[in-house]
Order: sequence, then C-alpha cells, then structure tokens
Amino acid sequence: MRRLLFAVTTDLNYDQRMQRICATLAGHGYRVRLVGRQWPASLPLSAQPYEQHRLRCRFSKGKLFYLEFNLRLLLYLLRHGGWDAYCAIDLDTALPVWLAARLARRPLVYDAHELFTEVPEVVARPAVQRLWRAVERFVVPRARLAYTVGPALARLFEQRYGRPFGTVRNISRLQPSDGAGAPLPADAGYILYQGALNAGRGLEALLEAMPRVAGRLVLCGEGDLSEPLRRRAAELGLLQSGQVEFRGFVLPAELRAVTRGAAVGISVLDNLGLSYYYSLANKFFDYLHAGVPQLISPFPEYLALNDEHQVAEVVPELTPAALAAALNRLLRDEPARYRQLAGNCRRARQELNWQREEVVLLNLYAALWPAPQPVLQP
Repeated sequence: MRRLLFAVTTDLNYDQRMQRICATLAGHGYRVRLVGRQWPASLPLSAQPYEQHRLRCRFSKGKLFYLEFNLRLLLYLLRHGGWDAYCAIDLDTALPVWLAARLARRPLVYDAHELFTEVPEVVARPAVQRLWRAVERFVVPRARLAYTVGPALARLFEQRYGRPFGTVRNISRLQPSDGAGAPLPADAGYILYQGALNAGRGLEALLEAMPRVAGRLVLCGEGDLSEPLRRRAAELGLLQSGQVEFRGFVLPAELRAVTRGAAVGISVLDNLGLSYYYSLANKFFDYLHAGVPQLISPFPEYLALNDEHQVAEVVPELTPAALAAALNRLLRDEPARYRQLAGNCRRARQELNWQREEVVLLNLYAALWPAPQPVLQP
C-alpha cells in the first residue's frame, strides 16, 4: 500500500478540494494522511476515510504565522516519516514538504490551488511577492508531479517552468439526490455567496447593490472583510431588514443543503491579479450541481465552461448597478431565461462531476510509480 502525506494551511473541516482528493485516493488503495491547521475556534475533526492531523499555532496570520507553521510542519514531517510521496498544497507549505521529501528520498508532489504569487494580498506587497516567487522557482522544478485547478493555470505554469502540469478541477461529486425534483422558481430562493470574505470578490459592490435587488442575500464564509462588510450592511439597513444574512463558516454537508435552497449564486471576481483572472473556483461547480444559475465575471475558465453549457449570467463589470441589473433579470424580469439556465445546470452536472474528474487524479498518482517491467529471460 502506497502512503501519501498532504500538507495544507487550511482548517481540514472546510477544505472541500482536499476532502475529495484524499477520499478518492484512500478509496483506491492508498494510505493517506492530511495535515492542516488548528484555529482557536476549530470544530472537532469530521470523520473521513483517511487520517487527519492539525497543528496548533500561536500566531494566526502574517509573517509570524507562516514562519511558525512551516517550522511546526517540518518538525512533524521529520518525526512522522515513512511516506512514499509528500504533497505540498500551495507555496505556503512547499519548503518543509520539499525538505522532508528530499531527506526521505521520496517524490515531491505540488498541488497549486491558485497562482500563489499573484493573489491580491501578495501582489500588493512587492517584497513579499519577490520572496514567494523565489520559493516557486525553487520548488516547482523539483516536483516529480505537479497539477493545478484549471487548464489556463496549468498552461501558465508550463510556459513559466517548461514542465508538464496536470489539471484536477474542483468539481463537486454527483449526488443521488441531484437528479430529484424540478428546478425551483427564482422567487423561491435567495442569493448565495459561499467562500472567503476577502478583497476582490465583488462583495462591497454586492452590498451596495442589494437595496435595488428584488431578493435576499446569504453569505457563507469568513475572511479579512468580515467586520467591514457587516458594518456596511448595518449602515445600509440590510441587517435590520433581513435582506442580508451572514452565516459565518458552514461545514460542507450543511453548505450543500444551503446551496440547494438558493435561487442565484455569486461567483464574480475583480481582476486583481493573474490568480483571480485564471481561477476556477469550486463554488462554480457547487452552484451548477445544485441547479442554481449564477453570476460570473468574464474570465477565461468561466467563459469557456459557460460558452459550452450556458449555466450563468456574465457580469461585465463589478459595479452595484451592473450586479443589481443582472440579479433582477434572473430573479424577476426574465423567468424563461432563469428556467433555461437552471435546466442547463442539471444537464451539465452529468458531465462535470467528481466521478469523472477523479479518474484524472488517479492516473496522475499511478504514474508516480511506473509498473515494473518484466524480466526477459535469455
């Protein structure tokens, strides 16, 4: 049995991509351990078909957090060895995972959930960006296997480093209940945003749009903008009226139920860097699998999928007026258009699902250890 070690800086309860990847590999004969981060408010670990471990850190953000987490991760990896491959999830775990793999003389795997050197928080600080670019230049060429979340990012990495990059998309698993029932009318649900409450997600403009929208907004997640967004919603009277609701962190099983009750999903981004521009977020597929039309930005990955499947309304610019107009078209003004998009979602999920995508993942890991060649007898 091959043994795989994965390392992330996230809370394991909410990392749906890693839950899918680790569960698939564990279900196909690998022994898998996922190591992540313990937050002060972390809930007990949910049961999974693979091993889990969380590292406690004194610092929760900034340079001291990254330094502390990397040191704690390295010590953990040195004490708990014996893995057949070590997988770093993004650059913030890459150096200790590379060193552990090097010392153990085992393959290094790099899974890029985003273009880490081009996220807004890094782009805004040139010195920090230079540091992470140096880490990327060091780590990526040394990985035996590398893959990312979408074809556009894979091509960018291939051009940058002259090496192959696989693609494993953040696609939802097709559930038996997905085919049940008819699409709900738009006025039966709410507008849903799921994900981090961070800069560049169109959230400030969305709140400003809500007084002009014929609907209610539910936000699931937390982030750097949690408090400013709550203050602004209160200033606009949206909390008092119940038109906006902040639900905080929501576990994946509960989030699927929340998503099924939505009328429209929000999956828009500001072009604050190449990581956002070339992104392909799991929320796109979560909405699609729930049969929920969504708003998207005119970025390559989303446009390519929407051109093929017609499941979303494209918002050309992230202004309150543009968001309000797009939401009102779907929620109130164009019911035939809404029904068409909802029906297209239900058809598209038969093709875009984890049951198909996991085959790509399994083939990538199988290639790490080529089958031995038969010994030819003279």
